[in-house]
Amino acid sequence: MAERRPRIGITTYHRAGEERLSFSLPSAYVDAVRGEGGFPVLLPPGEERPGEILDALDGLVFGGGGDLDPGLFGGSPHRTHYFIDAERDAFELVLMRAALERGTPVLAICRGMQVLNVLRGGRLHAHLPEAVGEEVCHRESQQCHTHHPVRLAADSRLAGIYGSERLDVASWHHQGVETLGRGLRAVGWAPDGTVEALEDPDRPRLLAVQWHPELQIEVGSPQRRLFRGFLEMARKPPSPAGPSGR
Repeated sequence: MAERRPRIGITTYHRAGEERLSFSLPSAYVDAVRGEGGFPVLLPPGEERPGEILDALDGLVFGGGGDLDPGLFGGSPHRTHYFIDAERDAFELVLMRAALERGTPVLAICRGMQVLNVLRGGRLHAHLPEAVGEEVCHRESQQCHTHHPVRLAADSRLAGIYGSERLDVASWHHQGVETLGRGLRAVGWAPDGTVEALEDPDRPRLLAVQWHPELQIEVGSPQRRLFRGFLEMARKPPSPAGPSGR
């Protein structure tokens, strides 16, 4: 009998179109999970009982997409904000909290890392060029990503997974961590000082990166190690970690 594949939930984008009749997700997330032996399960926003979702899953990927509502972290509207969606914000914040309380393996990517930081009471820069300048390009445009180097803390879980403290990453964001949320530690940085990765010392099954590893999953790419490490976590029995709202 074939080994059961870990079931990995992947959050989708908001309801799209003038009549909000469709959900979507870039296929790269699905390909990355499948490529390391996972069974992808798409999770559109709107579910009100995260416990039922987590009962059926072995791990969660929080994907990228539009900006969080700045009102969630005491920020102000900005002309560059896009795709703000209250339904998605509420769903992902509740789901993230429940997953951390259970000890469910979590891989938070780009917006997903920002959801984690906001959940813990942290703040986000409204628009990175206004905060750190333009020495490092974090995206070509809303439609196009770019690449830049990242430095990882030598003692971080991520450095252990990658086997390196230096990476070249696919970057596609215009916001970033301004102040860290409770219990979180910055473990990755762009050359301009932008926080590119977060960890919680009390949550060993949590990985959070600002870059887009799913865009670099070609054969031999170091980014495949991140998904491989995440799937290894998902194959292990759950270990509840206690309350997350410190």
